[in-house]
Amino acid sequence: MSMPATAALAPPAAVPARPRAAAPSPQRSHWALGKYREILIAVAFFLLFDLAVLVLNFVVSYEIAQDAVAINLSGRQRMLTQRMAKTLFALEVTQARGQPTEPLLDELRTAVNLFDGTLLAFRQGGSATGGDGKRLSLEAVSPQTLEILQRADALWQPWRARIEPLRQAASPDLASISAAADHARQHNLALLGLMNEFTTALESDANRRAARLRQVQTAGIVLALVNFLFILFKFIRRLRMSDAAIEEATEENREILSSVREGLFLLTPDFHLGTQVSDSVNAMFGRPVRAGEGFVPLLAPLVPAKTLADARDYLDLLFTPHVREELVQSINPLSEVELAIADSLGRPARRHLAFQFNRVMAGQDVRHLLVTVQDVSERVTLEQQLQGERQRAQREFDLLLRAFEAEPAALRRFVERSESSLLQVNDMLSQLGSDAHPRQAERTVNAMCRHVHAVKGEASMLGFDLLAATAHGLESRLQALRESGEFGGEALLALPVALEDLLARVQGLKRLTRAHRQQARDGSGEEAPDLGRQISSLVQRIAADTGKRARVQHALEGLAALPVRHQDALTRIAVQLVRNAMSHGIEPPAQRSQARKPEEGTVSVRIDSADDGAVDLVVHDDGAGLDLQRIRQRLLDLGWYSAAQADDMSAQQLLSHIFKPGFSTTVSVDEHSGRGIGLEVVTAHVRELGARLLLSSQRGRGTEFRVRFNL
Repeated sequence: MSMPATAALAPPAAVPARPRAAAPSPQRSHWALGKYREILIAVAFFLLFDLAVLVLNFVVSYEIAQDAVAINLSGRQRMLTQRMAKTLFALEVTQARGQPTEPLLDELRTAVNLFDGTLLAFRQGGSATGGDGKRLSLEAVSPQTLEILQRADALWQPWRARIEPLRQAASPDLASISAAADHARQHNLALLGLMNEFTTALESDANRRAARLRQVQTAGIVLALVNFLFILFKFIRRLRMSDAAIEEATEENREILSSVREGLFLLTPDFHLGTQVSDSVNAMFGRPVRAGEGFVPLLAPLVPAKTLADARDYLDLLFTPHVREELVQSINPLSEVELAIADSLGRPARRHLAFQFNRVMAGQDVRHLLVTVQDVSERVTLEQQLQGERQRAQREFDLLLRAFEAEPAALRRFVERSESSLLQVNDMLSQLGSDAHPRQAERTVNAMCRHVHAVKGEASMLGFDLLAATAHGLESRLQALRESGEFGGEALLALPVALEDLLARVQGLKRLTRAHRQQARDGSGEEAPDLGRQISSLVQRIAADTGKRARVQHALEGLAALPVRHQDALTRIAVQLVRNAMSHGIEPPAQRSQARKPEEGTVSVRIDSADDGAVDLVVHDDGAGLDLQRIRQRLLDLGWYSAAQADDMSAQQLLSHIFKPGFSTTVSVDEHSGRGIGLEVVTAHVRELGARLLLSSQRGRGTEFRVRFNL
């Protein structure tokens, strides 16, 4: 009944290998076998042990099931010996009484057939009828148990020979029945004892198999447990080694991320930062940046909404696998972006960052984006400085070109007037200090502003943009000094440098005037400056800067006949009045159209001679005229008067304030207006000439300034 061990182990060895979807590369397979060889062997043994125990359990369980059937049938054999003897005894009594014997004969035949067929199946192996009438398969018994069956068969065959006539006859005689019954009386107990011995032997075989099964199971469990402990030990060891390697790699990553100057982090498909973020990112964004934080909310308060929306669309493209990465790199909206952040002291600051995105692929899918952030503020600053230097160099070159193109006489007189004015400013600056009286210091600063403003106006008229811009910068510093009311200490430190820069440029132009003088000595001559043409150029430049349209009407032929001192003063007066007319008088084209006036305004400049010998410089514009209500409101805004005081002023009183230092109806400051110095310059030169300044203005029709003086 037992199966050979080799047969039990044969099926697992014969199982074909499971098909694989794709063969791994030889290098990867070699790496896996080398790294996990011990664990793989232990797992293989574990599976082998389990499979062997499973097969042995199956085999032994089958044998035990067969033993149970055999034991059951052997027990039935004992019952059948008693049943046959009892039936013979009953036949003997029934035959003697003359009663019907057919039921007993049928029962005897059934019992004999069952006993004889089962006994044969036990001896030779085969099938036998079970208690439910079904055929059962029996295996031949072991040699030890077969000896019991042979002794039982020796008792059964004589008895069977005596019973055979009874089975064959329809109505056996009493002698045949009595012979079979007598044999049963003599040998029934012996046959019953052999059947009991046979059953006991079968039970012993079954117990041995059960004990063997327990031993196999115990051995398998012990081996599996040992193997499991070995696997667990190896696994824990490998796990500790892996943890150590991971910790070492993590520490290296931490050291790298803490030392690199670039910002490094991974971006997930839902636009969140990965678990590793370099320390430099915190400084770049001006606040702590946490792992897992949303990238879009991180940028939202720092960049314009348009840039943020473009960045979101760009990231969507990068996470789309079929879009080629190199094709969209050029449209990166964050390749250089200016962020509004706070510095270490919490003050607003601007920083330029450059973001670069590279895909991290997993097969055909985009798993992450590697984001590299660089602080390019220094580079941008250098580029801006370089661009500024280039622009400055270009403006220096333009200044030289303008100087070469300028009329020699006009250039010479401008240089002389400007140098004289700036040297006076330098002398005034040396007088300022902490011990200066505030009222005297204020008057000195106002005088400095007038001189610088006059230089700026003339430079603008001649097209010397760099010189005008430099003068405007110095004027801005002086204006800040005047508004602060502090005329000493650190407030004066920036003025000498700015003044020196402006004076150096003027003196650079002075060298050109020497060449012009040399040409004059050589006989080429020097024509008188054409102030009308210069004023026309100034008007067109201011109109282009302010979006206005204007033309100039001039009659300045009488200027050349005046003394040089008068020419210089009238030139500066004319320049400031024309600038004032363009900034405050001439309206934009749309406003002039609404007032049913030509879109192009007119500025008129002329020199008139009176019968009494007086000379008039007249500057007229057809602009909006002076707005008294606006002047009154500006006085209130400046805090110079109360509302009641301003309301009590007459028109003449209101108009007189436009000549005071620091008054301007223009709130915004640019290169042409806004500081209230232009008319202050006019007033100073009018006093210098001993002249009178007449003003007439009509709302919506224009304004006229008339400077009258006697030679």
